[in-house]
Amino acid sequence: MADGEPGVGEPSVGEEPGVGLIANGRPHRAPAGTTVEAFVRSLGLDPRFVVVERNGEPLARERYGEVVLEDGDRLELVRAVAGG
Repeated sequence: MADGEPGVGEPSVGEEPGVGLIANGRPHRAPAGTTVEAFVRSLGLDPRFVVVERNGEPLARERYGEVVLEDGDRLELVRAVAGG
């Protein structure tokens, strides 16, 4: 590898480290290893009251803390609102 060339796993020039994802139609970046739960919290939301769909599939709430975000993930986050 020549000097100045990024190595495997290193970001290219102009690319931030971590993973790129789309949440509710908007691009986001998250540090590598971020779980769905941590991402939801980073948005100021309480995961207990958010329904998450990941890449078109509903995600069980009890798995939010174990599922790690991957580059290219598409999330839909919906806040559950109680009321009558």
